[in-house]
Amino acid sequence: MQETLLQQGLDITLFGMGIVFTFLLLLVIGTGIMSRIITRYFPEAEPAAPAVGGQAAGDAHLRAVIQAAIEQHRKNKRR
Repeated sequence: MQETLLQQGLDITLFGMGIVFTFLLLLVIGTGIMSRIITRYFPEAEPAAPAVGGQAAGDAHLRAVIQAAIEQHRKNKRR
């Protein structure tokens, strides 16, 4: 039987789109499975809480830096 050129083009188009869809579907499924495996066997380390003494010293330093910045801003604004 002889098919028309339009029918052949439609067949090839649908076949190609089916292959691409199947590949992308497998890619999404494979990526999901790999993600689950990685998160199960290699979980992210939780950040350690800072020491209380170190935090107070850091806060004092941060306050001093902020205070110096405010003073400098006020000096420049007066001029």
